[in-house]
Amino acid sequence: MGPDTGAAGGAKVLVIDDSNTIRRSAEIFLRQGGHEVVLAEDGFDALAKVNDHMPELIFCDILMPRLDGYQTCAIIKRNPKFTHVPVIMLSSKDGLFDKARGRMVGSEDYLTKPFTKEQLLRAVDDYRRGAA
Repeated sequence: MGPDTGAAGGAKVLVIDDSNTIRRSAEIFLRQGGHEVVLAEDGFDALAKVNDHMPELIFCDILMPRLDGYQTCAIIKRNPKFTHVPVIMLSSKDGLFDKARGRMVGSEDYLTKPFTKEQLLRAVDDYRRGAA
């Protein structure tokens, strides 16, 4: 276990959130975990970046202007190139309805904001192990 943050070490993670604070904290936590981070501030921004960056994992906020997290997730999952990419929804409310709706559009999991560094990194590790 050296300081290996090469391809095997870090994942490429896309974080979609309209809150600058959430984007910044997610970026800091993920970078500390050795991951590469791509940030998007809304669904439209995210759809362009998914194609350019081909992330291994996506965190997607539910409540966003223009295109909400459910719509964004559904569009990403509809593309055969990204069907297998795990999407984890982010929400400030821990609601059963939100979780169920997230699953309906293809998301793998759900994190309640504010999340901790441990929750974020554990989610990345869990889904990378599942994909490996």
